[in-house]
Amino acid sequence: MSVAEAKSAITQGALEAVFDDAGNVDQRFPVPVLQCLQIKPLAAQPAGGAASVERYRVVLSDVRNYVQCMLATQANHVIHDNQLVRGCIVRVKSYQANSVKGKNILIILDLDVADNLGVHDRIGEPVAFESKPAQEGNTTTIGGSGFYGAKSESPAVKSEPLPSRSAPQKSGSTNHGGPVIYPIEALSPYAHKWTIKARVSAKSDIKTWHKPSGEGKLFSVNLLDESGEIKATGFNEQCDQYYDMLQEGSVYYISNPCRIQFAKKQFSNLPNDYELTFERDTVIEKAEDSSNVPQVRYNFVNIQALQEVEKDSTIDIVGVLKEVGEVNQIVSKTTQKPYDKRELTLVDDSQFSVRVTIWGKSATAFDSQPESVVAFKGVKVSDFGGRSLSLLSSGTMSVDPDIEEAHRLKGWYDSQGASGSFNTHNNLSSMGAATGRQDQTKSISQVKDEMLGMDNPGGDYFNLKATVVYIRQENFCYPACMNSDCNKKVIDQGDGTWHCEKCQADHPRPEYRYISSINVNDHTGQIWLSCFDEVSRIIMDGMTADQAMELKENDEPALAAKFEAANFTKLNFRVRAKMDTYGDNQKIRYQVMNATPLDFKSEALKLADMIKQFDISS
Repeated sequence: MSVAEAKSAITQGALEAVFDDAGNVDQRFPVPVLQCLQIKPLAAQPAGGAASVERYRVVLSDVRNYVQCMLATQANHVIHDNQLVRGCIVRVKSYQANSVKGKNILIILDLDVADNLGVHDRIGEPVAFESKPAQEGNTTTIGGSGFYGAKSESPAVKSEPLPSRSAPQKSGSTNHGGPVIYPIEALSPYAHKWTIKARVSAKSDIKTWHKPSGEGKLFSVNLLDESGEIKATGFNEQCDQYYDMLQEGSVYYISNPCRIQFAKKQFSNLPNDYELTFERDTVIEKAEDSSNVPQVRYNFVNIQALQEVEKDSTIDIVGVLKEVGEVNQIVSKTTQKPYDKRELTLVDDSQFSVRVTIWGKSATAFDSQPESVVAFKGVKVSDFGGRSLSLLSSGTMSVDPDIEEAHRLKGWYDSQGASGSFNTHNNLSSMGAATGRQDQTKSISQVKDEMLGMDNPGGDYFNLKATVVYIRQENFCYPACMNSDCNKKVIDQGDGTWHCEKCQADHPRPEYRYISSINVNDHTGQIWLSCFDEVSRIIMDGMTADQAMELKENDEPALAAKFEAANFTKLNFRVRAKMDTYGDNQKIRYQVMNATPLDFKSEALKLADMIKQFDISS
């Protein structure tokens, strides 16, 4: 499309109307059409353990004027999909207009790119928009120093909030009893006289504490609107005042006085730099119209991608429930209090599985069956066993949620996933992926001839395609501590309890873990490999060591049959060869770090490429 046609499509004068004629802008420019002049990623904002929050600042022009804009995180997809580029024409469907200490800012909540209008150099000679002076007596403020990159100015300068607007097909923010409805993403410690309209997406139990300095109680809720989420906490009297009033899933108007402060990231799983604290005079009123407030906001990570997520990060994940463990009880090393836990195994269409631990009431009340789809919001990533997850107390769990990702996974699992095999994460395989190191594939004779592991104190790593021919059945597992960060061997006390020397904790029973020794063959020879629990589960077709021990005690022929059935399994092993010392003797130990089923299609392609290298006719 020509520049002239693009120019005619742009709604010239829209920016002036947005800021200086807010009462009539919906009639004059229901969906402003503007040109994107600049896109700039801002410095990543830390979100505690969570992944950094992406922020983008853009400059939009209506040919006459241009203004600084901030993309709400919900609109970042236009960046990720390479739709929003410099020079393109956009339709702004929903926005929040603010005048922050003399600087005009648009928070873009929703927009789309007009592909048919093309990409052009800057159209016209727009100038920075300057709003009319605020009316005398208006003392409402928003924002503050550094608000979305705004330049810091004298604190004596007041700022004027303007209502948010939406396209006619979507419900926009409205005034409620006079105050402007602010998007959660616009709140900061410098905001005053604000009202948010938000859904309670999660609500905690009331928690109590007892210290030498005193005692108290608290509860928290996660509040959600279309721009973002924020945590709100009530202490002591506010527990009695607001706990029963705020119900999960309902929508409320919440107005200050309500303290806004920097978030304590160790207690929150939300990607927001701020959090709210209810006060005695905080105004909370239930909203009758909740149609324009989303139910829940997920930012899912697929299971395979967990290897790229840093330890202690907080993420959302969805998967098909493959296994449901029994409820176990552990004793905290710090508080010496018992805690109930249950381990779930999730799989998804990345062909990976991961273990998720749930706690307390969530663990004891869990009654969903395998093949259900479960979505978690707010799980902590651990590097134990490569990658594992733990549901935070501030997190939530939803079984068979009515969301697109859940329907897609259910369809995949029913059609092909139920019969598939799944990879697991492993510390060292994750490390190799992170460093970009590619381990060479070796034959067994090459491993021995090259004496891998002999001269490298850190060990040599290699890939090996081989077939399991024998599994040593003596001492194939050991009784382990049930604390997820321990797994040391526990000692039978003879009184029905098992003691862990490391944790100094007693357990009603151990959690058995594999420590297997297997013999594998390829076309060049045989070698003994050592396998820990995760790899042994793959070899044993998903059977846990607890299940194997139960068979050993009750039906040894059935256990022998399971071992026999595992023979002749062909796998791709990732192995570390390292010199170990046993007494006065030294010996190379081959430890399996990860094992995956062979992808016969890719293996066939590799062989075809090898044949081509020796094809003399080519």
